Amino acid sequence: MKQIGFLMIILLSLSCTSQSQTKRESGDDISLDSLSISDRISPTDTVRLLFVGDLMQHQGQINAAYAAKGFKGYDYSSYFEYVKEEIGRADFAVANLEVTLGGKPYKGYPAFSAPDEYLSAIHEAGFNVLVTANNHSLDRSQKGLERTIRLIDSLNIPHAGTYINNEERAKKYPLILEKNGIRIALLNYTYGTNGISVTPPNIVNYIDTTIITKDIDTCKTLHPDVIIACMHWGEEYQSLPNKQQKFLADWMLQKGVNHIIGSHPHVVQPIEVREDSLTNERNLVVYSLGNYISNMSARRTDGGLMVKMELVKDSTTRLNNCEYSLVWTARPTQSGKKNHQLYPVNMPIDSIPINTRNSLKIFTNDARNLFTKHNRGIKEYFFYEKKE
Repeated sequence: MKQIGFLMIILLSLSCTSQSQTKRESGDDISLDSLSISDRISPTDTVRLLFVGDLMQHQGQINAAYAAKGFKGYDYSSYFEYVKEEIGRADFAVANLEVTLGGKPYKGYPAFSAPDEYLSAIHEAGFNVLVTANNHSLDRSQKGLERTIRLIDSLNIPHAGTYINNEERAKKYPLILEKNGIRIALLNYTYGTNGISVTPPNIVNYIDTTIITKDIDTCKTLHPDVIIACMHWGEEYQSLPNKQQKFLADWMLQKGVNHIIGSHPHVVQPIEVREDSLTNERNLVVYSLGNYISNMSARRTDGGLMVKMELVKDSTTRLNNCEYSLVWTARPTQSGKKNHQLYPVNMPIDSIPINTRNSLKIFTNDARNLFTKHNRGIKEYFFYEKKE
């Protein structure tokens, strides 16, 4: 009996082992099948955008860039030295070109006409999208508008906001940007052009809700994943948005615009990331990026923002990440250098000329105090790393 019992135990043990092994092998097969299915699923599509404010050319900048040592013409090579790498990380780096390229004589405020080398430097820095509808679009009238567009086109830089004629606008607007399976429609409008009337057949996109409504409807027929509106609006030197900015932001979001990027005040204004409690959609509203590079010296006008946003597409397209970084312009009178230069505000203090440190600190503190009170849903980031 003992022998029979012992044999039964062995048989049961073998049976259990066999069943366990069969289940484990079956489980391994299911796991491998799952992995192969997962491998066949497309990776999430991502696009990174960067927005910066006003690219200015005051007379002080033009004078400083002229005839640099060993250089013929205008040299802007130092402008973007410390920010170029960050610009290059974006799939689309978008800037407000707030000058005309109207040819000689080159002049600053109040009627801007920048040297052609300025556009080349902007392009070489990594900016690959420009918006051109602003209050200085007509500073050199028809010639300035048309020459600016032709030079931008000669470098194959996509742009929005001003057009030689209606046919060109119909063909190129809304501006469609596409990368990694994500399709973006970019709109651009200005509140005005300093009282200068546009000369037919030229077109400047003015802020007009009837026209904007039609343009948004046109966007929708093109089936973009995202609509972004760049708005030249607000009041100069005011750190908070006015009623019209707030109204237009709300109105455009209701009409179907997903994100809104503002410029014109020459100072930074608050940033909001709004979240819809029903859909969980997040919408970015930047009321003003401030100046990117200029010769302005009044408090709060000597710096601006770099705002980056990451769009992700799986079942829907969503704002996955959004952050801002502060930059400040060192003028030659402060730095002792030949030319103007952009500094990320986290540059090591020993890398910054002594005479510039206090001004940079004042700008940074003013911006951070404003944002602490008024920003919603967005944080500051730092990108500068000192090269050894």
